[in-house]
Amino acid sequence: MSDVIIRKKNEVYLQVKTPPHITYELSDHFTFEVEGAKFMPAYRNRHWDGKIRLFSPGTGEIYAGLREYIEQFCQERGYSISYLDNEFFGMPDEENEFISYEGVKSFVSKFTTFKARKYQHEAIFEALKKKRKLIVSPTGSGKSFMIYSIVRYLVETGQKVMIVVPTTSLVEQMYKDFIDYTWDAEYYCHKVYAGYEKVSDKPVTITTWQSVYKMQKKFFENFTAVIGDEAHLFKAKSLTDILTKLHHAEYRIGFTGTLDGSKTNKLVLEGLFGPYKKITNTNELIEQGYLSRLKIKILSLKHRPIRFDNYQEEIDYLITHPKRNNLIKNLALDLGGNTLVLFNYVERHGEPLYELLNSNVKDGRKVFFVHGGVDVKDRERIRQITEEESNAIIVASYGTFSTGINIKNLHNIIFASPSKSRVRNLQSIGRVLRKGDNKNTAVLYDIADDTSKDSTNPNYTLRHLFERVKIYNQENFDYEIINVKLKY
Repeated sequence: MSDVIIRKKNEVYLQVKTPPHITYELSDHFTFEVEGAKFMPAYRNRHWDGKIRLFSPGTGEIYAGLREYIEQFCQERGYSISYLDNEFFGMPDEENEFISYEGVKSFVSKFTTFKARKYQHEAIFEALKKKRKLIVSPTGSGKSFMIYSIVRYLVETGQKVMIVVPTTSLVEQMYKDFIDYTWDAEYYCHKVYAGYEKVSDKPVTITTWQSVYKMQKKFFENFTAVIGDEAHLFKAKSLTDILTKLHHAEYRIGFTGTLDGSKTNKLVLEGLFGPYKKITNTNELIEQGYLSRLKIKILSLKHRPIRFDNYQEEIDYLITHPKRNNLIKNLALDLGGNTLVLFNYVERHGEPLYELLNSNVKDGRKVFFVHGGVDVKDRERIRQITEEESNAIIVASYGTFSTGINIKNLHNIIFASPSKSRVRNLQSIGRVLRKGDNKNTAVLYDIADDTSKDSTNPNYTLRHLFERVKIYNQENFDYEIINVKLKY
């Protein structure tokens, strides 16, 4: 008998049977400390030890997407491994034997006039051949076309598909993209968010995770394929709940522009979807002419020295600082082309910035204000208007416009609120990289704040700038730091 025996419980979980000593080894191997756990209430209240466990010693369950990691674990330790046949699981390799690379290229060419790129063909092939894949596809790589191509194949082979996206705007955008690719989306696709029926006989459901995560398992049982757009957000418990209810979804494909660098997050996503594959990167797309060239100008604002007791106290000071907000206003008004100003706090920062800009704008220049309270159809209307404008300003919250929103005709972006999140920063930069008519260069203005007395003890948000600079270096982005002294 083998040391490790694997059977497939369903499309979500494997069950691993081992002797006790190997069980404990597996448990330890798949246990990780969560970054930043010590700041979380559950940890502080001693309800949780700050660790995530991907393997359960009690049930032997582990996410099916982690099978290759189990095989690697056994190979490194010399443990023998075997697979039990059941209704879900035959041979270890469950590849779709009918899929070939040339076949995928031929299939894609038949239903669209869009000229697919080599890495797109490769990603579509990998997803359909392997059935489980986590595809890292940066902004501007044609992610919606890849999703569309995969969906077309799945529908033609009789699959019922759920596409999960993070926002209502992305439901509408995905639906519109499918129409633009010459598909009869009205016949094939059902949209789900507030105000829409959740159940439909159509083969494709495009939904926000918020609309379905509380639904019972029965709602999910007919879906045989799931595609997660912006999959980096699937580490949240509610999103994980959706994936674990899809017991019959044999095809599990996640797309994301970037991961947060956490090994834990990557393994959770691979467990839910499948092995990770990066198909291209932003620099390659820029060099190949698919994306605009990016310049980053870091405006380091030197404040008078002031010490804050905590991060929130510093943020409260910065977002209400009249000279700082006035600088952002003047910058946005002085820039040519369409400009996106991103903020964190709607009432305390977004509204004052919008009022400052709107009351000082001249010559009929359009200023839009977008946040979570703005109706999704109005957001889509603003996006479409901006595509036709040459000098508009959008003041938008990170939550509504940092992820997935497609505006080709965007020339400048201003980070009005500080952040150290790798995902948020790269996703936000992605908004300005898309190429449009007469647009080959995009500029990011990164507003940073130095309130420290000296360099030995930087303030909270200045340390966040250091994290952003690390990201810029890792991505080989061109940046310069411009010191600006605020006058008092």
